[in-house]
Amino acid sequence: MRLKPLVLATLTAAVCSSVLAPAVWAQAKEQFFPVLVYRTGAYAPNGVPWANGYLDYLKLVNAQGGLNGVKLTYEECETGYATDRGVECYERLKGKGATLFQPLSTGITFALTEKAPQDKVPLITAGYGRSESADGGVFKWNFPLLGTYWVNADVLVQHIGKKEGGLNKLRGKKIALVYHDSPFGKEPIPLLQERAKMHGFELQMLPVTAPGVEQKSTWLQVRQARPDYVLLWGWGVMNSTALKEAQATGYPREKMYGVWWAGAEPDVKDVGEGARGYSAAAMQHGVHPDAKVVQNILNLVHAKGQGTGPREEVGTVLYMRGMLSAMLGVEGVKRAQERFGKGKVMTAEQVRWGLENLSLDQAKLDALGFAGVMRPVSTSCVDHMGSSWVRVHSWDGKKWSFSSDWYQADEQILKPMVKSAADRYAAEKKLERRPPADCQS
Repeated sequence: MRLKPLVLATLTAAVCSSVLAPAVWAQAKEQFFPVLVYRTGAYAPNGVPWANGYLDYLKLVNAQGGLNGVKLTYEECETGYATDRGVECYERLKGKGATLFQPLSTGITFALTEKAPQDKVPLITAGYGRSESADGGVFKWNFPLLGTYWVNADVLVQHIGKKEGGLNKLRGKKIALVYHDSPFGKEPIPLLQERAKMHGFELQMLPVTAPGVEQKSTWLQVRQARPDYVLLWGWGVMNSTALKEAQATGYPREKMYGVWWAGAEPDVKDVGEGARGYSAAAMQHGVHPDAKVVQNILNLVHAKGQGTGPREEVGTVLYMRGMLSAMLGVEGVKRAQERFGKGKVMTAEQVRWGLENLSLDQAKLDALGFAGVMRPVSTSCVDHMGSSWVRVHSWDGKKWSFSSDWYQADEQILKPMVKSAADRYAAEKKLERRPPADCQS
């Protein structure tokens, strides 16, 4: 765990890395962001750039005057991507005035989903977590903003169908799912099974034991089954290992499509040319070194010696995702301030309202420096996801580039699945759906 208070840009870099005197803290209005990270262990190469992007965005907000004069502070807690350690971090930090939590782990999200309603602290799980938590009628405190794994899986099937000349051309095809044997890896299975029934393709499921450094038997099965496509649902070292094994067994990388957590620089940099042709969902963003928000971070944070990580990672895939995740949390606070008082520190309950009433249209995104990075996001009482648009990007041996236009997940498939799964969860936990009056409070 590391405590590092953020300070206004007018303070020196030396002060920025120290703990301010109690008298200064007492005078300040602070919005506290606990930050669950994993900078150590098997998943650190992927966790570190996300964490650096997250913290740099909080620093950028402070450098630009905070949230209507409210300074942002944070405290990191190391989870190692372990669920038990993530819960320990949550318990340790929730009583310090936590604004919200972003677990960066589906396993930790599953555990905290039952705790957050009791503690009245919202969870943002941007691009991960429980897919049915998009239903705000049951999951009042969960916000899987920008997309769930069902969205991701749906778009990948659409993309493969388009490549084949239409979804009807998938009949008789074989698609293998090579997945991290954890709640994260199992999330897309219901959606893929539904699509398989609709389109007549065979779904082969191949679990990989975490962390995924041993996959020879998995790729022997791939070589024997010879699927038409492989979906890679991995994280951390599992992704580069899969690409190396595919190369070794001669499976075409251009027939491999990854989840959006298997489509970043750490996944392919050690494979290089061997990963050429591999594609992955890109969620809302890709690599954006020229985005205005990236330039602002370079000029207002890194240029002053306050950057969290190396300058060269700014704008890369996972750095952008961490930065974007922080922005969503900050905008939730800002939206809450519009109702409960600008210039005030918001409670977690007030921030929950802000997240449920997000309205980030294109003009707002452009003003924040996210032009060209992402599409608008709009949430409601019943829709805690806010957007279901996804692009695909591909690795050319040296860099990631977009290889598709925007896709939107098919709501005619997703909505019934989400409601059904949410209702099952509510029945299991003996929960009632939120009454209409609760959506107006």
